[in-house]
Amino acid sequence: MDHPFQHILDTPIWSALATRHGNFRQGGSLARRYCPEMSPFAAVVSDTTAAWQEFHQLLQPGEQARLIALNPIEPIRGLQAEQVAVLHQMVATIRASDSVHDAAVLRLNHLDAEEMLELATEAKPGPFARRTYQMGNYIGIRDRGQLIAMAGERMHIDGYVEISAVCVRDEYRGQGLAGRLVNVLRRDIEARGDTPFLHVRSNNQAAIGLYERLGFEVRQAFRLIAIKRTSIGSV
Repeated sequence: MDHPFQHILDTPIWSALATRHGNFRQGGSLARRYCPEMSPFAAVVSDTTAAWQEFHQLLQPGEQARLIALNPIEPIRGLQAEQVAVLHQMVATIRASDSVHDAAVLRLNHLDAEEMLELATEAKPGPFARRTYQMGNYIGIRDRGQLIAMAGERMHIDGYVEISAVCVRDEYRGQGLAGRLVNVLRRDIEARGDTPFLHVRSNNQAAIGLYERLGFEVRQAFRLIAIKRTSIGSV
């Protein structure tokens, strides 16, 4: 069973890998992950010994993955778990204007991959790897040829698409660039019949305030957990 949960957004990583991002998944019926060059996120279908044993086999010794969970988790021996943040999941409750158009916003692709990684490394919007841009549509704004802001789509779930990697170079902050990008993505996602959602750290009040002004509401709070494989043994 792929969705033994109350709501598909309560397990967004598993839900994505079980639906529209199934072609990106590694793992089996109990534990799954994205390709590490795409995303560090992984998930288990349930907090059971069998699921954690399968999860253990997905990681190399010393390798780390990230999960999000509603409740505390207790992995098996050989896996070390550490909560690194609390995330607020926000969902768009007001549709973007159909008239949203921004001539300065550009579509990004593989030719922009190195610049996207450089910007994400500088601005630190969250996990962003060399192949993250392949997870969905990414857009950006340039100034004198330099990529100064970007945002994109990360997890794709039946009925929902996550907005992620919203970031702006330090010297261009305060100009409304992030809001412009989010609005363009929202319009595109909603035009396809999906609902936009996103995740933001609970202590990032500036970002939460921006998303609320753009029509997003907090739906759920999650634990962001880093899990590292510490040994060969799994029992």
